[in-house]
Amino acid sequence: MPTTTSPSMLIAIAAILGILALAAGGSAFLALVHARILRFVFRSVIALVLFVAASVLALISLGVQGMRALTHEETAARIRLVPTAPQRYEATVSFVDGRVERYSLAGDQIYIDGHIVKWTPLANMLGLQTSYRLDRISGRYRALAQENTAPRTVYALGTPAIVDLVALASRMPLADFFDAEYGSATFVPVEGTGGDLELRVTTSGLILRPLPTPIEVPKG
Repeated sequence: MPTTTSPSMLIAIAAILGILALAAGGSAFLALVHARILRFVFRSVIALVLFVAASVLALISLGVQGMRALTHEETAARIRLVPTAPQRYEATVSFVDGRVERYSLAGDQIYIDGHIVKWTPLANMLGLQTSYRLDRISGRYRALAQENTAPRTVYALGTPAIVDLVALASRMPLADFFDAEYGSATFVPVEGTGGDLELRVTTSGLILRPLPTPIEVPKG
């Protein structure tokens, strides 16, 4: 299985490149003071290249902050559904990081969406793998009329991205690294007696599947 590069590692590499850029810039300044023009130009170019590389790595690390690397299909959360009234139910979501959240939802179905960021094979060789971030959980009505008029229940599952990678890719030379960012959503009906679901993430999107055995939900 390929190794992954964490945001903290990218930040560390960016910091090292930034320090080297400062050192090269200082050396270029000294060359200018001593009127060594060719040496000044050469060291200035090196400083600029190092600075740009450090900036790109820092921005990428911020863009993937809070995302989880995905190299295969994996579990993102487990969900227990308990009906509380007609078209009302409570969803207890147990995330893979140990966090447990409860949401009161309205509708006939449970709906979850998120973002998936894909990198090119060149970026994969550098350790950047497909990543994902869960965005929202909500109730969904089967009837379109109710979707327009009935109470809506929508909750955030994650935090907004610090850096918009799509906008970043359009402004900086990331074409050889950045492939695509796209949204993915999944929804399933909520049965009358509730049940347990598993939210899984694949390189092609989100999937909700029923669990054959009950899950253990921490009390509180």
